Amino acid sequence: MFSCDICGETLTSEPDMKSHLLIVHMENEVICPFCKVSGVNYEEMYFHIETAHSEQNELERNFHRINTIQYETSDNKKDTPLQCRMEVNSSVHSACASNPKISAPSLPKDVTLKHKDVYSGNLTESKKILKSKDKQCDNSEIKGLMCGTTYSAPECPFCGKIENYSKDMEAHVKTKHANLLDNPLEDCDQPLYDCPMCGLICTNYPILQEHVNLHLEENFGQGLDRVQCSSDLELAHQLQQEEDRKRRSEESRQEIEDFQKLQRQYGLDNSGGYKQQQLRNMEIEVNRGRMHPFEFHRRKADMMESLAIGVDDGKTKTSGIIEALHRYYQSAATDVRRVWLSTAVDHFHSSFGDKGWGCGYRNFQMLLSSLLQNEVFDDCLKGMSVPCIPKIQAMIEDAWKEGFDPQGASQLNNRLQGTKAWIGACEVYTLLTSLRVKCHIVDFHKSTGPLGTHPRLFEWILNYYSSEREGSPKVVCTSKPPIYLQHQGHSRTVVGIEERKNRTLCLLIFDPGCPSREMEKLLKQDIEASNIRQLRKFVGNLKHKQYQIVAVEGVLSAEEKVARRQASQVFTAEKIP
Repeated sequence: MFSCDICGETLTSEPDMKSHLLIVHMENEVICPFCKVSGVNYEEMYFHIETAHSEQNELERNFHRINTIQYETSDNKKDTPLQCRMEVNSSVHSACASNPKISAPSLPKDVTLKHKDVYSGNLTESKKILKSKDKQCDNSEIKGLMCGTTYSAPECPFCGKIENYSKDMEAHVKTKHANLLDNPLEDCDQPLYDCPMCGLICTNYPILQEHVNLHLEENFGQGLDRVQCSSDLELAHQLQQEEDRKRRSEESRQEIEDFQKLQRQYGLDNSGGYKQQQLRNMEIEVNRGRMHPFEFHRRKADMMESLAIGVDDGKTKTSGIIEALHRYYQSAATDVRRVWLSTAVDHFHSSFGDKGWGCGYRNFQMLLSSLLQNEVFDDCLKGMSVPCIPKIQAMIEDAWKEGFDPQGASQLNNRLQGTKAWIGACEVYTLLTSLRVKCHIVDFHKSTGPLGTHPRLFEWILNYYSSEREGSPKVVCTSKPPIYLQHQGHSRTVVGIEERKNRTLCLLIFDPGCPSREMEKLLKQDIEASNIRQLRKFVGNLKHKQYQIVAVEGVLSAEEKVARRQASQVFTAEKIP
């Protein structure tokens, strides 16, 4: 019978023992059961036990010398530590059972069966002990015992590298994995290190540091991605804010420009009024050589006198046109079936002082010139003359102060004097009403015919002039004052209406934009048809979206004036259709 000196197992023959040693012990990793030395071959472990643990070895030489050695078969590295423990415990139990002298307390208390002890630093210490001990043990006995067996090449426990000799493996571990041997574990209860990020348990602190550094690098990369994402969002937000700011700035600038344009268009840009424009335009004429300096000073003196007394200087007035038209229709105009004319009207055109904005004032002068020649209005207009434009502005401001049309006054900032502000039908109505002239506004707010025409406007004017039946003459000179006609951007004065032989209607209109030299051609004895053409406006010639007229009806009493002043708090007009 043969007994294994390592595990105590009994075999019947020498070949079985050699096979046992080769299979069970020679290809496995050997660990000292007393001091946990590992990483050496069987020969070196045998010599270590005989020299370093001779006392323990003498007590239990037959059964218990190497019984507690832990094995980890290289072919079974996937086995768990629990399985390793079970196998070793089983071997120890069987050994103890075969020899009653061996008991559990005889095992060294500090023996550990954990496979992680292979990483301990006791290898170097054990090597030193082996070298320092007396070499009394004859290695030939061990070599003889191992005769006929084959040893496997040592394998690095850290990187798996295989060396031919244990000394080469030791040198490899010292050089390649020295950092793992700097802090050897002093006992089997080595501390375990938990990763603070993922909970991984490490037995070596440097490895834990490397592991944590990987976490930090990953988190730093993710942090950079988050920072980049945050930066992109912030940049997009800033760009959007900048775009909104530019858009609001552009809208604000456009609104200011439009408002300034409207102010310039309606004379509210504080660039001066009638007087300033008159002087500036006359200076331009002098500089261009189209006006003599003497003429400039003469006109300036006349203007200053006119402004002082508040009466128009009459330099743009043309009188007697209605009488000339009466003669013309009686002797000519064979294509006209009938014509109705207003009372006498003087034509006023724009001058250097009001060119581009004074049409409303000039049309009021035309209407007032007709009223001043009508005895019906002597009571309310007694002692008046046709005022100049600055005087008309002052009269409208006085009407506002009385309480007429507060909304219109607010729109024009309660100020007309010294400006080039436009006036329209509402201001003319306000001024006439303040003078106790009875009138009303009719608003033709949309087209009533094809192609944007206003036939209802022509019919209304025909009814206005033809309400006084005086037989059936071709030319009817009525007692009706002219009609103030307003549309977008301009105003004119209606002085009559033609009914042609084809039953179409044609308005006769005085335009303040027509200069005196053209109107004076109508005063000739033999008026040419081409001269009349500038007065005629057919239905197809009036295609503005909206027209308003101010028609005079008579004289107001004091009580009626007060009632109309109250009614003008909310301005209303008759609408057609």
